[in-house]
Amino acid sequence: MKISHVLLLDFDKEIENNRRTLERVPDDIESIANWKPHEKSMAFGRLAMHCATIPLFGHYILEDEGMDMANSPRPHAPLEWKGRGHALRALDDAAQKCRNSLVNASDEALEKNWRFSFGPQLIGEAPRASMFRGLFFDHMIHHVAQLGVYLRLNNIPVPGLYGPSADEPMGS
Repeated sequence: MKISHVLLLDFDKEIENNRRTLERVPDDIESIANWKPHEKSMAFGRLAMHCATIPLFGHYILEDEGMDMANSPRPHAPLEWKGRGHALRALDDAAQKCRNSLVNASDEALEKNWRFSFGPQLIGEAPRASMFRGLFFDHMIHHVAQLGVYLRLNNIPVPGLYGPSADEPMGS
């Protein structure tokens, strides 16, 4: 089995979990855009847009030879909350780009080292498949879970992503 086929098993499930969570975020721009559970936390709307656009980073990992965040030619996705529909469209677009790159990735490309830095500061360097799992999958899972906490703190039902939740006792 190709490495990309193994990664696709996780990809489709994690994108669906991201979607199910974003679908719960209220469409109300005024109340959601700037709400934070703590002064050090990301605003609710910004976090939701970050979740929606993280697959672009997975796409960049698969398409670029490496990334220097201090000098990246790739655009940073705007994280302004413009409503649930906008976030879901951003997720669909980013996920399609990432999935297409993953489907087309050869084992040779996924086994090649991928370097991630900020100027001279090395953040990580490992085989592309490992960097994809850590910097994209784990990063997305972390923030989607964080978004679930924001839902809970606002009395919004939390989806059961890996099994039951208090709001979906039988899972999905």
